[in-house]
Amino acid sequence: MEYQGHEFDDRLTLVDHPMVQHKVSILRNKDTGTKQFRELVRELALFEGYEATRDFPLEPVEVDTPLERCTCQQVAGKKVAIVPILRAGLGMVDGILDLIPSARVGHIGMYRDPETHEPHEYYCKLPPDVAHRTCLIVDPMLATGGSATAAIDYLRKAGVSDIRLLVLIAAPEGIKAVLDHDDKVRVFTCAIDRQLNESAYILPGLGDAGDRIFGTK
Repeated sequence: MEYQGHEFDDRLTLVDHPMVQHKVSILRNKDTGTKQFRELVRELALFEGYEATRDFPLEPVEVDTPLERCTCQQVAGKKVAIVPILRAGLGMVDGILDLIPSARVGHIGMYRDPETHEPHEYYCKLPPDVAHRTCLIVDPMLATGGSATAAIDYLRKAGVSDIRLLVLIAAPEGIKAVLDHDDKVRVFTCAIDRQLNESAYILPGLGDAGDRIFGTK
């Protein structure tokens, strides 16, 4: 796809529904409080979850309504794991669980070196059958792509074949880094921003998502 002068792989999906764009504009506002910010992150994760699971296979099922029996469709045994990148990714988990209550949740903890901007892993706990699940990595911001690619590598080593990265705001540099790093991963974002600044923050962005979700700014 082409967007604002950038050419992206077709493994990128921009979730640009009008209500998504409306909620992202509120999310960006520096005057949006912690409670509303947290609620918006959850809501946007739910919207994005719909798009990320659009290709899940279906199978017929017989259902007895109050009036008669009919044939409906249900998801054909797809197992899902939600894997937030700590800590900001935690803000998106409940939105995906609203959509897929049966999903398992793993955690990957990383922090970014303030000088090199490189990610450092400090914690990882995944479902024991993660290799047999579709994994949705969630993190509100895709900046350099360092944390995302590290998380993808960790899941690949665990045997996961279907990995989908769900972010709310992405920089072109981060999108390119992720898609170039792994030729099978798919990326979903609600907005593609202009660029990174010298401190590797997304412009215009929304500031530090973790601080705004947890009220620690």
